[in-house]
Amino acid sequence: QVQLVESGGGNVQPGGSLRLSCVASGNIGSITSMGWYRQTPGSQRDWAALIGTTGTTRYQDSVKGRFTISRDNAKNAVYLQMDSLKSEATAIYFCFIVVDRTRVWGQGTQVTVSS
Repeated sequence: QVQLVESGGGNVQPGGSLRLSCVASGNIGSITSMGWYRQTPGSQRDWAALIGTTGTTRYQDSVKGRFTISRDNAKNAVYLQMDSLKSEATAIYFCFIVVDRTRVWGQGTQVTVSS
């Protein structure tokens, strides 16, 4: 069974930065897509950044230019560097990986952007 462990969330002031990490462990087969979603209270979970097997990335317009997604295949890890954070970025962030055509989710990490 595959498990994802997230870290790096927390409180930050507007304009600040955070780096989220997500590491997979367990019976890991072939990982293809990886990425990050986020969810605010009362809203559905929406994707923020995605990264494919070859490193191709996609970003929601709301985070483009400020968030950077990356992956380390040797460590089975995906990262999200978040810069110039705005209060609208406050949410629970969930990582996911697609392994053997199955999507696996992390437990979520809270990011709060507030002065």
